[in-house]
Parts: sequence; C-alpha cells; structure tokens
Amino acid sequence: MVLLDNDGFLTQLTYLLQKSRSSGSVNITLKKYNGQTKPKPRGSKKTSKLTSVEQEGESRCLFRAARGNKKISTVVFSKDINRFHLAYANVLKANMDNLKKRDKKAEKSKAKSKKSKATQ
Repeated sequence: MVLLDNDGFLTQLTYLLQKSRSSGSVNITLKKYNGQTKPKPRGSKKTSKLTSVEQEGESRCLFRAARGNKKISTVVFSKDINRFHLAYANVLKANMDNLKKRDKKAEKSKAKSKKSKATQ
C-alpha cells in the first residue's frame, strides 16, 4: 500500500476511477487514524486507557482506495479535512456518471414471489 500526500491521493484516485469505467470497481474506505502502524500487545485495561489518552493529540482520518492489486492511501489531518473533503467530493461526482440504473420492475417481481412463497 502506498501512502501519498492528499493531492497525490486525489490524482491517483481519479486515475483508478477512470480505469474502472470499462470494468472493475474501486473500494474506498475511511477510518479514524491514531498514527499507530503496529498493533499493541494486550495489557490491562488501566494501561490501555492511559496510553490512548496520552496519544490522542490531533485527530486524523485514513482514506484508502483499492482496485485489484493497486492500493493507495492518505492521512488527512483535522485542520485540512474541509478542503480535502470538497476536493474528494468533486472527484467522486466527476466519476460517478457511469453508474447503472436499478431495474425496479425486476425488484418488484422478486418481492412478490417472496411474499407468495411465504404465504404457502
């Protein structure tokens, strides 16, 4: 997994989304990040509470994107989150024009068949 700066992540994400237009998909995840790269050994509850409070500092978010074997990620600090979110939303809006529409007729017939099976 490649850790990129915020602008580099957005450009690479655009590249991944463009490649996935013809076939494939891109998985994007977001989670809170505390800066820890290795897992901590299990300890007593008192020590884990103290260390988590001591390490708090500035809040960060970890964004990950994956398509096949290509994986990219970035860490966004709380002071930059508004600027990054606007740019991220623009990238997603620009690349979501190729989504498939749902077939509502097929969904209704499936729901009716399930109801009829349940009553029998």
